[in-house]
Amino acid sequence: MKTLQYALERAAVRLVLALARRLGPVGASNLGGALARTIGPLLPVARTARANLALALPERSAAERARILRGCFENLGRTMAELPHLPALHWEVVGAEHLAPIVARGGPAIMISGHIGNWEVLPPAAARLGIRLGSVYRAADNPLVDALVNGLRARAVPGEPLPLFPKGAQGARAALKFLSGGGVLGLLADQKMNDGIAVPLLGHTAMTAPAPAQLALRFRCPVIPARVQRLGPCRFRLVVDPPLPLPDLPDRQAAVRALTLAINDTLSRWIRERPEEWLWPHRRWPR
Repeated sequence: MKTLQYALERAAVRLVLALARRLGPVGASNLGGALARTIGPLLPVARTARANLALALPERSAAERARILRGCFENLGRTMAELPHLPALHWEVVGAEHLAPIVARGGPAIMISGHIGNWEVLPPAAARLGIRLGSVYRAADNPLVDALVNGLRARAVPGEPLPLFPKGAQGARAALKFLSGGGVLGLLADQKMNDGIAVPLLGHTAMTAPAPAQLALRFRCPVIPARVQRLGPCRFRLVVDPPLPLPDLPDRQAAVRALTLAINDTLSRWIRERPEEWLWPHRRWPR
């Protein structure tokens, strides 16, 4: 039964991708954004997004939060529709000088980001700058769809596909080996981790993955924040911030928490600046 379900889901995804290709990059982005902006606020997940917005941005009016919610779904719809057009997307880079030492000498290094703008732009943008970014990602439940999506990601970068490490014990071991061998590891650090550590995000305690801080302190390697800002359909700006200072504390757990807090503070600043580009439907805080 699972085999048939997986095959039908892959067929449906292929049909959607074929439509997106036929529309072209901008047409697909516009249609995906319009559909998601219209339908998204009516879905059950919108309740979680509204609760998150009320909790994290109480200073915004109800009308402002409703606008942010529509913008959030529009950005998500555009991001999904742009996936088959990754090689055709356009971006500019601000702060490339912060990546120059890594381009010159290699890693290990960690690039942290979040589900902001079109996060799929990060690996091809880094590759164009001379960095082969290995990414930790959440694999789709359907392995056929997962392979299909990863194939789209692979075509976004010429030559050998960039390393991808699915979340889980096996992927964690492979990511650790990649980093220890001088790789640059990309981590989306904005998702909830139930067995993580409690660190504020947008002013409220959120269970947060300590892995970025643990790895950075283990290898004493730079942690470079980078985000993708949406400028329009298929147009983006990659903004690279200076590396975060590594805490020099005798207590390792205190150092991990301090660096994780610095990462969450960076994410909080980004989200407040452009709230409509973040993934608000995610259950980020306790109920």
